[in-house]
Amino acid sequence: MDVIPAIDLLEGRCVRLYQGDYARSQTFNEDPVAVAREWVEQGATRLHLVDLDGAKAGESKNLGAIEAIAQTVSVPVQVGGGLRDRSAVARLFDLGVRYAILGTVAVEQPELVGELCREFRDRIVVGIDARNGRVATRGWLETSEVLAPTLAQDMAALGVAAIIYTDIHRDGTLSGPNLDALKELAEAIEIPIIASGGVSSVSDLLSLLALETRGVSGAIVGRALYTGDLSLKDALQAVGPGRLQDIPPDFGSSAFA
Repeated sequence: MDVIPAIDLLEGRCVRLYQGDYARSQTFNEDPVAVAREWVEQGATRLHLVDLDGAKAGESKNLGAIEAIAQTVSVPVQVGGGLRDRSAVARLFDLGVRYAILGTVAVEQPELVGELCREFRDRIVVGIDARNGRVATRGWLETSEVLAPTLAQDMAALGVAAIIYTDIHRDGTLSGPNLDALKELAEAIEIPIIASGGVSSVSDLLSLLALETRGVSGAIVGRALYTGDLSLKDALQAVGPGRLQDIPPDFGSSAFA
């Protein structure tokens, strides 16, 4: 299972929000490029970037930081926030971003999602951010009447590469992932699901690992990494490639060898 560090960008800084509330942001580093480099040095195989300013404004606002990160690290970078048209998505790819994450347009312009999936095959991901099971849009400032599993099915039919599911009430709270919602989503679609929101410990990651066979292929981790509640090394050893339970024991000269 992929463990994907999150880098949320607000006015060029690396921050974390509490339950998506812009008024409750906490700055962790003024240099997001240094943060990205550090996560990769610690073993991250993918990075998750969110342009918080862009999500609110409806257009990318942190392109300088995004480009610098994409050009600095050697792992795939996925970016969401404010991607409302083809040119915004194409611009990200030109900067070196590997995956574009669509959110609001999945609800408001599903035909655009289909067009982008056909043009940029396997590089379009949809982020479903849910509040009480209903999909939130426009930087989580609005909540639609669309149910998360219904939107996931529609997006899977259009050919998106994966779904990132975020439970807004758990995001930034260190309260654990919403396993019931993830199970419901996994039963609705057959494409990969990346869990986001609330992951705070190795135990949380192991609970997600139990859903791997159902299609939960990764977990985005944010605040817990920045506060030190969870180390990336421990996370990768628990559920990442080459996790401890997959390494054959070395019996040496033991009588059991």
